[in-house]
Amino acid sequence: GNIKVVGDRNFAMGMNKPIVHVMTHNPWVDRKPGMTLGSIGLFFQRDQTWFSQSKAWVDYMARVSALLQQGKPVTDIAVFIGEEVPRRSILPDRLVSSLPGIFGKERVASEKLRLGNKGQPQRVMPVGVGHSANMADPEDWTDALRGYKYDCFNRDVLLKAKVLNGEVVFPSGASYKILVFPGKMLMNPNGNLMSSEVAKKILELKEAGATIIIEKRAVNTIGLKEKDAVLQKAWEQLFVKSGKGSVVETPYMEETFESLGVARDIDVTAENHAIAWTHRKLGNADLYFISNQQRKQVSVPVSFRLTDFTPELWDPVSGKIKRTQWEVRGERTYLTLSLDANESVFVIFKQTAEKVPGPTATAVVNQLAHINTNWLVQFDKGFGGPAEVVSFPKLVLWNEHENPAIKYYSGQATYANRFELREVPKGRPVYLSIDSVFNIATVIINGIDCGTFWTPPYQLDISKAIKPGNNTIEIKVSNTWANRLIGDMSLPEDKRVTWTTAPLNLLEGKPLLKAGLEGEIKIWQ
Repeated sequence: GNIKVVGDRNFAMGMNKPIVHVMTHNPWVDRKPGMTLGSIGLFFQRDQTWFSQSKAWVDYMARVSALLQQGKPVTDIAVFIGEEVPRRSILPDRLVSSLPGIFGKERVASEKLRLGNKGQPQRVMPVGVGHSANMADPEDWTDALRGYKYDCFNRDVLLKAKVLNGEVVFPSGASYKILVFPGKMLMNPNGNLMSSEVAKKILELKEAGATIIIEKRAVNTIGLKEKDAVLQKAWEQLFVKSGKGSVVETPYMEETFESLGVARDIDVTAENHAIAWTHRKLGNADLYFISNQQRKQVSVPVSFRLTDFTPELWDPVSGKIKRTQWEVRGERTYLTLSLDANESVFVIFKQTAEKVPGPTATAVVNQLAHINTNWLVQFDKGFGGPAEVVSFPKLVLWNEHENPAIKYYSGQATYANRFELREVPKGRPVYLSIDSVFNIATVIINGIDCGTFWTPPYQLDISKAIKPGNNTIEIKVSNTWANRLIGDMSLPEDKRVTWTTAPLNLLEGKPLLKAGLEGEIKIWQ
């Protein structure tokens, strides 16, 4: 759950096959956490406290990957990275000067402040790594072009590109509505260099119908004079009105590309939102993956550049599909997404006979039971926990407990209790929800595994397990290694619970992390 937001941001950037960074060489069965790479990587292996419960997270990655590997990405803009070697993708902060209107006035102002770096402040992030505080953090650029997506391309594919129906198509089959050729950028001292081959190709694409945004500047090439003559001729002709396409000079000041015939693919109208997204075309359907990058609940009105489709919401955590309210206005489909902290969802647009959604009745929540008192908790003595069952008259976080064996505990503990249901109403699912889980919890009711919480909302469908009358419940909760490692720092080596190759001083002075269950536990429908 702690890294979900980072994974989702990368899914939205185009990743569709995650590889988990793992340390496999850990031969000991009596030393935990054992061999590590310190602060590098996820350390995804059998000696993690939560490893036995991690299938729920792996299933999530599998569902998201499976859908994002379908069809083709829908990306409107392609940005040329230049001809210098080596070259790499152009990050969004480097495009602000070329497309200031698309980024917006607030972004232009914030970039001026960031690049000013007044006082040259420093910061440490992650642990032990110091650097300038004015670095462009990826979490601040989740929807950088405000409703548009862009890819980067190099000279090789440019020289093989064609124009079909007004779009530029590369050999892979990827197509783009607009090509952007940025001007001179920071740390790009040779931004005015261009080969005659590239200049001729840009002109060829414009004449064939491409829409091109480019800086009109002095350019030259390295090499023979005749090559430079060809370059200058093609470059001058590029800015002459001719052919089927068009050339727009930078800086591009308009807030959208609508004047160029390209409306926003997705438009999130909520202020200060942090929504990451991606769009894929599946032939007879369109798929949008949308992630709330904030650790708080949000309700965001969203419109999509689609009509004549019926949207559904697919939950990649549970695998469930549900209907949603929507309406079509003009050339766009509008709906409101209610997302929990760091929640993500697929919005799938399918062609169906239904064109107008019917009214949706607001369901009244029916509270069936609260289970907030009289829990019995069994910790693992082998992980330094108490040997005897501990009574929790009310839910208390482990890190706030007076018993040091619980306060510094890392591992899995089992909460046990009973609850009574007079009846189990039919017709709607019954859910169990917990306000907060630190960090992962598996719910077992009447001996039946109902699933695992690992990310908000902490909610599970328990319909298959409950019954009228007396019910038993177990919740297996695991936290991370941090608290036990912090506790062991104050103990002599022969008294420590943990053994690891990681330097413990990385945790020196760090507060204990929240562990266990917090808030209300309720059953409702």
